[in-house]
Order: sequence, then C-alpha cells, then structure tokens
Amino acid sequence: MSAMSRPPVITPPPLAVPVRAPRRKNELQRTWPLYLSVAPFFVLFAIFGLFPLAFSLYLSFQKWDGIGPMMYVGWNQFSYLVTDSYFWQAIVNTLEIWLLATVPMICISVVLAFLLASPLVKVKRLYHIAFFLPHITSIVAIALVFGSLFSNQFGLINALLTALGLGRVAWLSQPWGMKFAIAAMILWRTIGYHALIFMAGIQSIPTTLYEAAQIDGASSRQIFFRVTLPLLRPVMLFTVITSTISGMQVFTEPQVLLGNDGGPGRGGMTIVLYLYQQAFGSYHFGYGAAIGWGLFVLIALFSLLNWLLIQRPGARA
Repeated sequence: MSAMSRPPVITPPPLAVPVRAPRRKNELQRTWPLYLSVAPFFVLFAIFGLFPLAFSLYLSFQKWDGIGPMMYVGWNQFSYLVTDSYFWQAIVNTLEIWLLATVPMICISVVLAFLLASPLVKVKRLYHIAFFLPHITSIVAIALVFGSLFSNQFGLINALLTALGLGRVAWLSQPWGMKFAIAAMILWRTIGYHALIFMAGIQSIPTTLYEAAQIDGASSRQIFFRVTLPLLRPVMLFTVITSTISGMQVFTEPQVLLGNDGGPGRGGMTIVLYLYQQAFGSYHFGYGAAIGWGLFVLIALFSLLNWLLIQRPGARA
C-alpha cells in the first residue's frame, strides 16, 4: 500500500486537567470544626490553668505581699524552704495522717469490695450509692460533723468513753489526737469510693479462676488471699499512689477542724495548710508559691515511684 492511501492519523485533543486546591487547605477546611469544638477547653485551661502555673513559678522567685511592688530574690526562698523546720513538720504531719488514713482504708476497702462482688449480696445498686455518697458530700460539712464528734468537752466520742467508764481524750489538743481525727474524716470520705474501684478490679478477674479454685477445694479465705489479692496488685498500686497524692493535698479537713495554725503545736498543720497560712495569712505570696512548687516536686517523686513499681517485672499481674 502506498503512502498516499494510508488513513490520516487523528491526534486527540489534550484532556483538561481540573485544578485542585492545595491538599493542606482541604485538610484544614475538613478539620477546623474539630479544632473549634475542643478550643473552649484549651482556652479555659490556658486562662485558669497554664497562666496561674506559670505565674506561680515566676512568683516563687519574687518577694511580694500582694499589694506593693515585687522584689526579685532569686533562689533565696527555695533555699529557706529546705531549712524551714515548719515546712518539714508539715511534711511529717501530712505523711502521718496519710498512714493513719490510707492503711486502714485499703484493708477495709478490699474486704468490702470482695463482699460486695459476692453473688450472695443482693440490691448491689443500693450499696453502690451508699458507698459513693460520702465521696461527693461537702468536705466542710463533714469537718463540722466530725468536729462535734471529736470535741474535747462535749464530743459524742468522749461522751461514749465516759459512759464506758473511760477517761476523756483531748482529741483536738494533742498532736496524735488531731491527726487521728483528720485521718478518720479522710477514711470515712474515701473508703466507699476505693471499695468501688477495688470491686471493679475484682469483676475484671476471669470467673474461670474462681471456678478452678473452688473445684480444687479452696475455701473463701484461700480464694481471697491466693487469687483475688495477687490479681488486684495493679489496682492496689494505683490506689496507693493516687491516695498518697491526694493525701499530700489535704487542706479543708484540718483548716475547718483546727484553724489556719493547724491546732496547738501545729500538730495538724499539713503542707497545703502551711502554704495557705504563709500566702493568705502572712501575705508571703512568693514563699507560698515556693511551697507549692516544693509540693509539686514531692508529688512528682511519688508519681515516678508509681511508674517504677509498675515497670517492675511481674508488677502487671
């Protein structure tokens, strides 16, 4: 076939490629409603959380009475904090109150949770409400009630001791009496809450383990100590550390029960109460901020301890 007889080759016109918006702009248009929906939280956190935190750090390096001009003092307030005997007394008081409250709380909460998780207990919802009510009750109201219970002269507990032929106890005048009264308030307020946490941990344990233990002839006591307690180790670690952190921030109970001075001999002076006394009682706002950051270091150390215990081999039972 000759070149003249070949059909002409028709070249198709180029396809029109649509112009697309930049990918980054499309992603921004798609995600900005999501960012807008969570923006109120971050705005409020920046105003009421981040700014006070940064200002307290700045204030800890200043000497300020709340009215006059600030005076930069550097690390002097932290140096004084380390040597302040009242601060260390507040730490010791806080730890003693924590021991008096936390050790019985854990023991009683575990037993209550084990009994509440038993199938023999009926109307469990009622017990849930009863256990949780003290946790949401006003701490000031609780402190006022316990103040009348532990009153030195007309307290109900001293009246009961007198009826039994025993002597009165100066609960709100002796150091250990004050600590015991504060610990009793914390115990009553938190025992039901932690019992519900332990009960949730018990309910997460596979029932097959209990069935196997019963088939092997284990008693309820053996099941409790050999099955329940070992498997509750992570929950118990969480409870101990969180109760320690909250115990270091005890303020309302001693403040309402004993006043801003922590009672006679400062026997009920806690760390946060000492912070309040220095900042809002003596108008040493800079030193109060330094106490707050000292408390932050202590809480961070306990948080690190929690992390180290959880990371240990076999800790995640």
